[in-house]
Amino acid sequence: MMKSAKAAMLAAAMIAMGASAHAAQTPSVALGEKLFNDPKLGGAAGTKSCASCHQDGAGIEFSYKKPNLPQIINMCITRGLNGTPLPLESVEMKSLILYHQSFR
Repeated sequence: MMKSAKAAMLAAAMIAMGASAHAAQTPSVALGEKLFNDPKLGGAAGTKSCASCHQDGAGIEFSYKKPNLPQIINMCITRGLNGTPLPLESVEMKSLILYHQSFR
């Protein structure tokens, strides 16, 4: 039990460090594209990224019109990547939204 608690704390710290690395950045399409292709998005530990299901943005062409796009992105992160949802006001989320909007 003690090892799993330490592992969970270490994982949370690593996610926080990754988030803080982006926190100093400004949201951008380029960062959104990088995150879209990152299998570690949301602290995921697998090999899949958003691009695994949406190669070259397939299926997200009209997503920018959806008012609940942040929630959809987080659903994909949690269900598809087994990651942790992004804070809605984070640089990462804003960048992913900008990347989606770039397909207009």
